[in-house]
Amino acid sequence: VQLQASGGGLVQAGGSLRLSCAAAGSMFSINGMGWYRQAPGKGRELVARIGHQSSTNYADSVKGRFTISRDSAKKMVYLQMNSLKPEDTAVYYCNRHPSNPRYWGQGTQVTVSS
Repeated sequence: VQLQASGGGLVQAGGSLRLSCAAAGSMFSINGMGWYRQAPGKGRELVARIGHQSSTNYADSVKGRFTISRDSAKKMVYLQMNSLKPEDTAVYYCNRHPSNPRYWGQGTQVTVSS
């Protein structure tokens, strides 16, 4: 069983997308959930995390543009992405933070055209 990310697509630079992640059962952790991304030819990186008491952290490259949130009752995690740039193009995944290797799903492709 894996975490399912959705909401990706093709968008022009400056546009917005909202990603969603459904975390069934014990995959959802109130102590830490994260959004990660992997661009072509690069390693997977943490983009944003939300932890206990909804504390949040962001990669420097997305600060001020992306917002992570969650609905604990629904076990959903979201990533609102605004002012998208071509360098945001990647496959986006959700997982616990720290990540659990068993939970990586297929991710959702985000492509930002210039």
